[in-house]
Amino acid sequence: MAKGFKPASARRHLALALTLLACLVLAGCAQSTYAWNWHFLSPFEARGQRNLAFLLTGFGSTVAISLAASVLSMAVGLVVAMAALSGRRVPVLGARGYVEVFRSIPILVFILWVFYGLPILTGIQLSVITTGLISVAISDSAFTAEIFRSGLQSFDKGQSEAARSLGLSQLRTLRLIVLPQVVRAILPALGNQFVYVLKMSSLVSVIGFQELTRRANELTLVEYRPLEIYTFLVLEYLVLILIVSHLVRRLEGRMRLPGKGI
Repeated sequence: MAKGFKPASARRHLALALTLLACLVLAGCAQSTYAWNWHFLSPFEARGQRNLAFLLTGFGSTVAISLAASVLSMAVGLVVAMAALSGRRVPVLGARGYVEVFRSIPILVFILWVFYGLPILTGIQLSVITTGLISVAISDSAFTAEIFRSGLQSFDKGQSEAARSLGLSQLRTLRLIVLPQVVRAILPALGNQFVYVLKMSSLVSVIGFQELTRRANELTLVEYRPLEIYTFLVLEYLVLILIVSHLVRRLEGRMRLPGKGI
């Protein structure tokens, strides 16, 4: 049986996740006297429509900053990975230090340090979106670098040598021969990292970035219904992550080498 993505399997996973969440909510209702009230999120009322629109507009910001941070993270991670494999003492030590430092710092702490600490040291005040983008990208690049390093180490060096013997430059060999095969091999890991970035983007809300979590926090201050709003937020992230996982698996299926995955 092929190991590629199956739409039916994805639908089963989505149905199972939604059913589990519904059971947890109903179980909580059965064991608590809390009076659930969803009318302020009703799509059939003007108030509910405004609140839903306010919450759902956070999707665009969450996806945008996650995509941008992931692209920047992969670019930096690739450079760090190549430095780690260069065989030269200074680049190797620098890459190792970069990975260990940024992999050890909690991303929330790093976001707060860049936003509040950097202006004190340098006099440079970055915008909220720039702070979030740079912080998330740098933190994630430490993990992405290790993914690229493992992929590059597993690549057959004989192909690189053959390409060089045919007259291809080192840069063209990397771009045309090495990277397409390495990316295909590490795509599942990169997909997992993108899901990780999507979830970690919620931490940028602490400095005021208007993504899903920030919108939920602000609506809670207006409606005073935290349980309903944060339950809706859970559903938003659940749907978003399942959609992304679906797209990543489809991409994996398209990029799978002929004869593989059976």
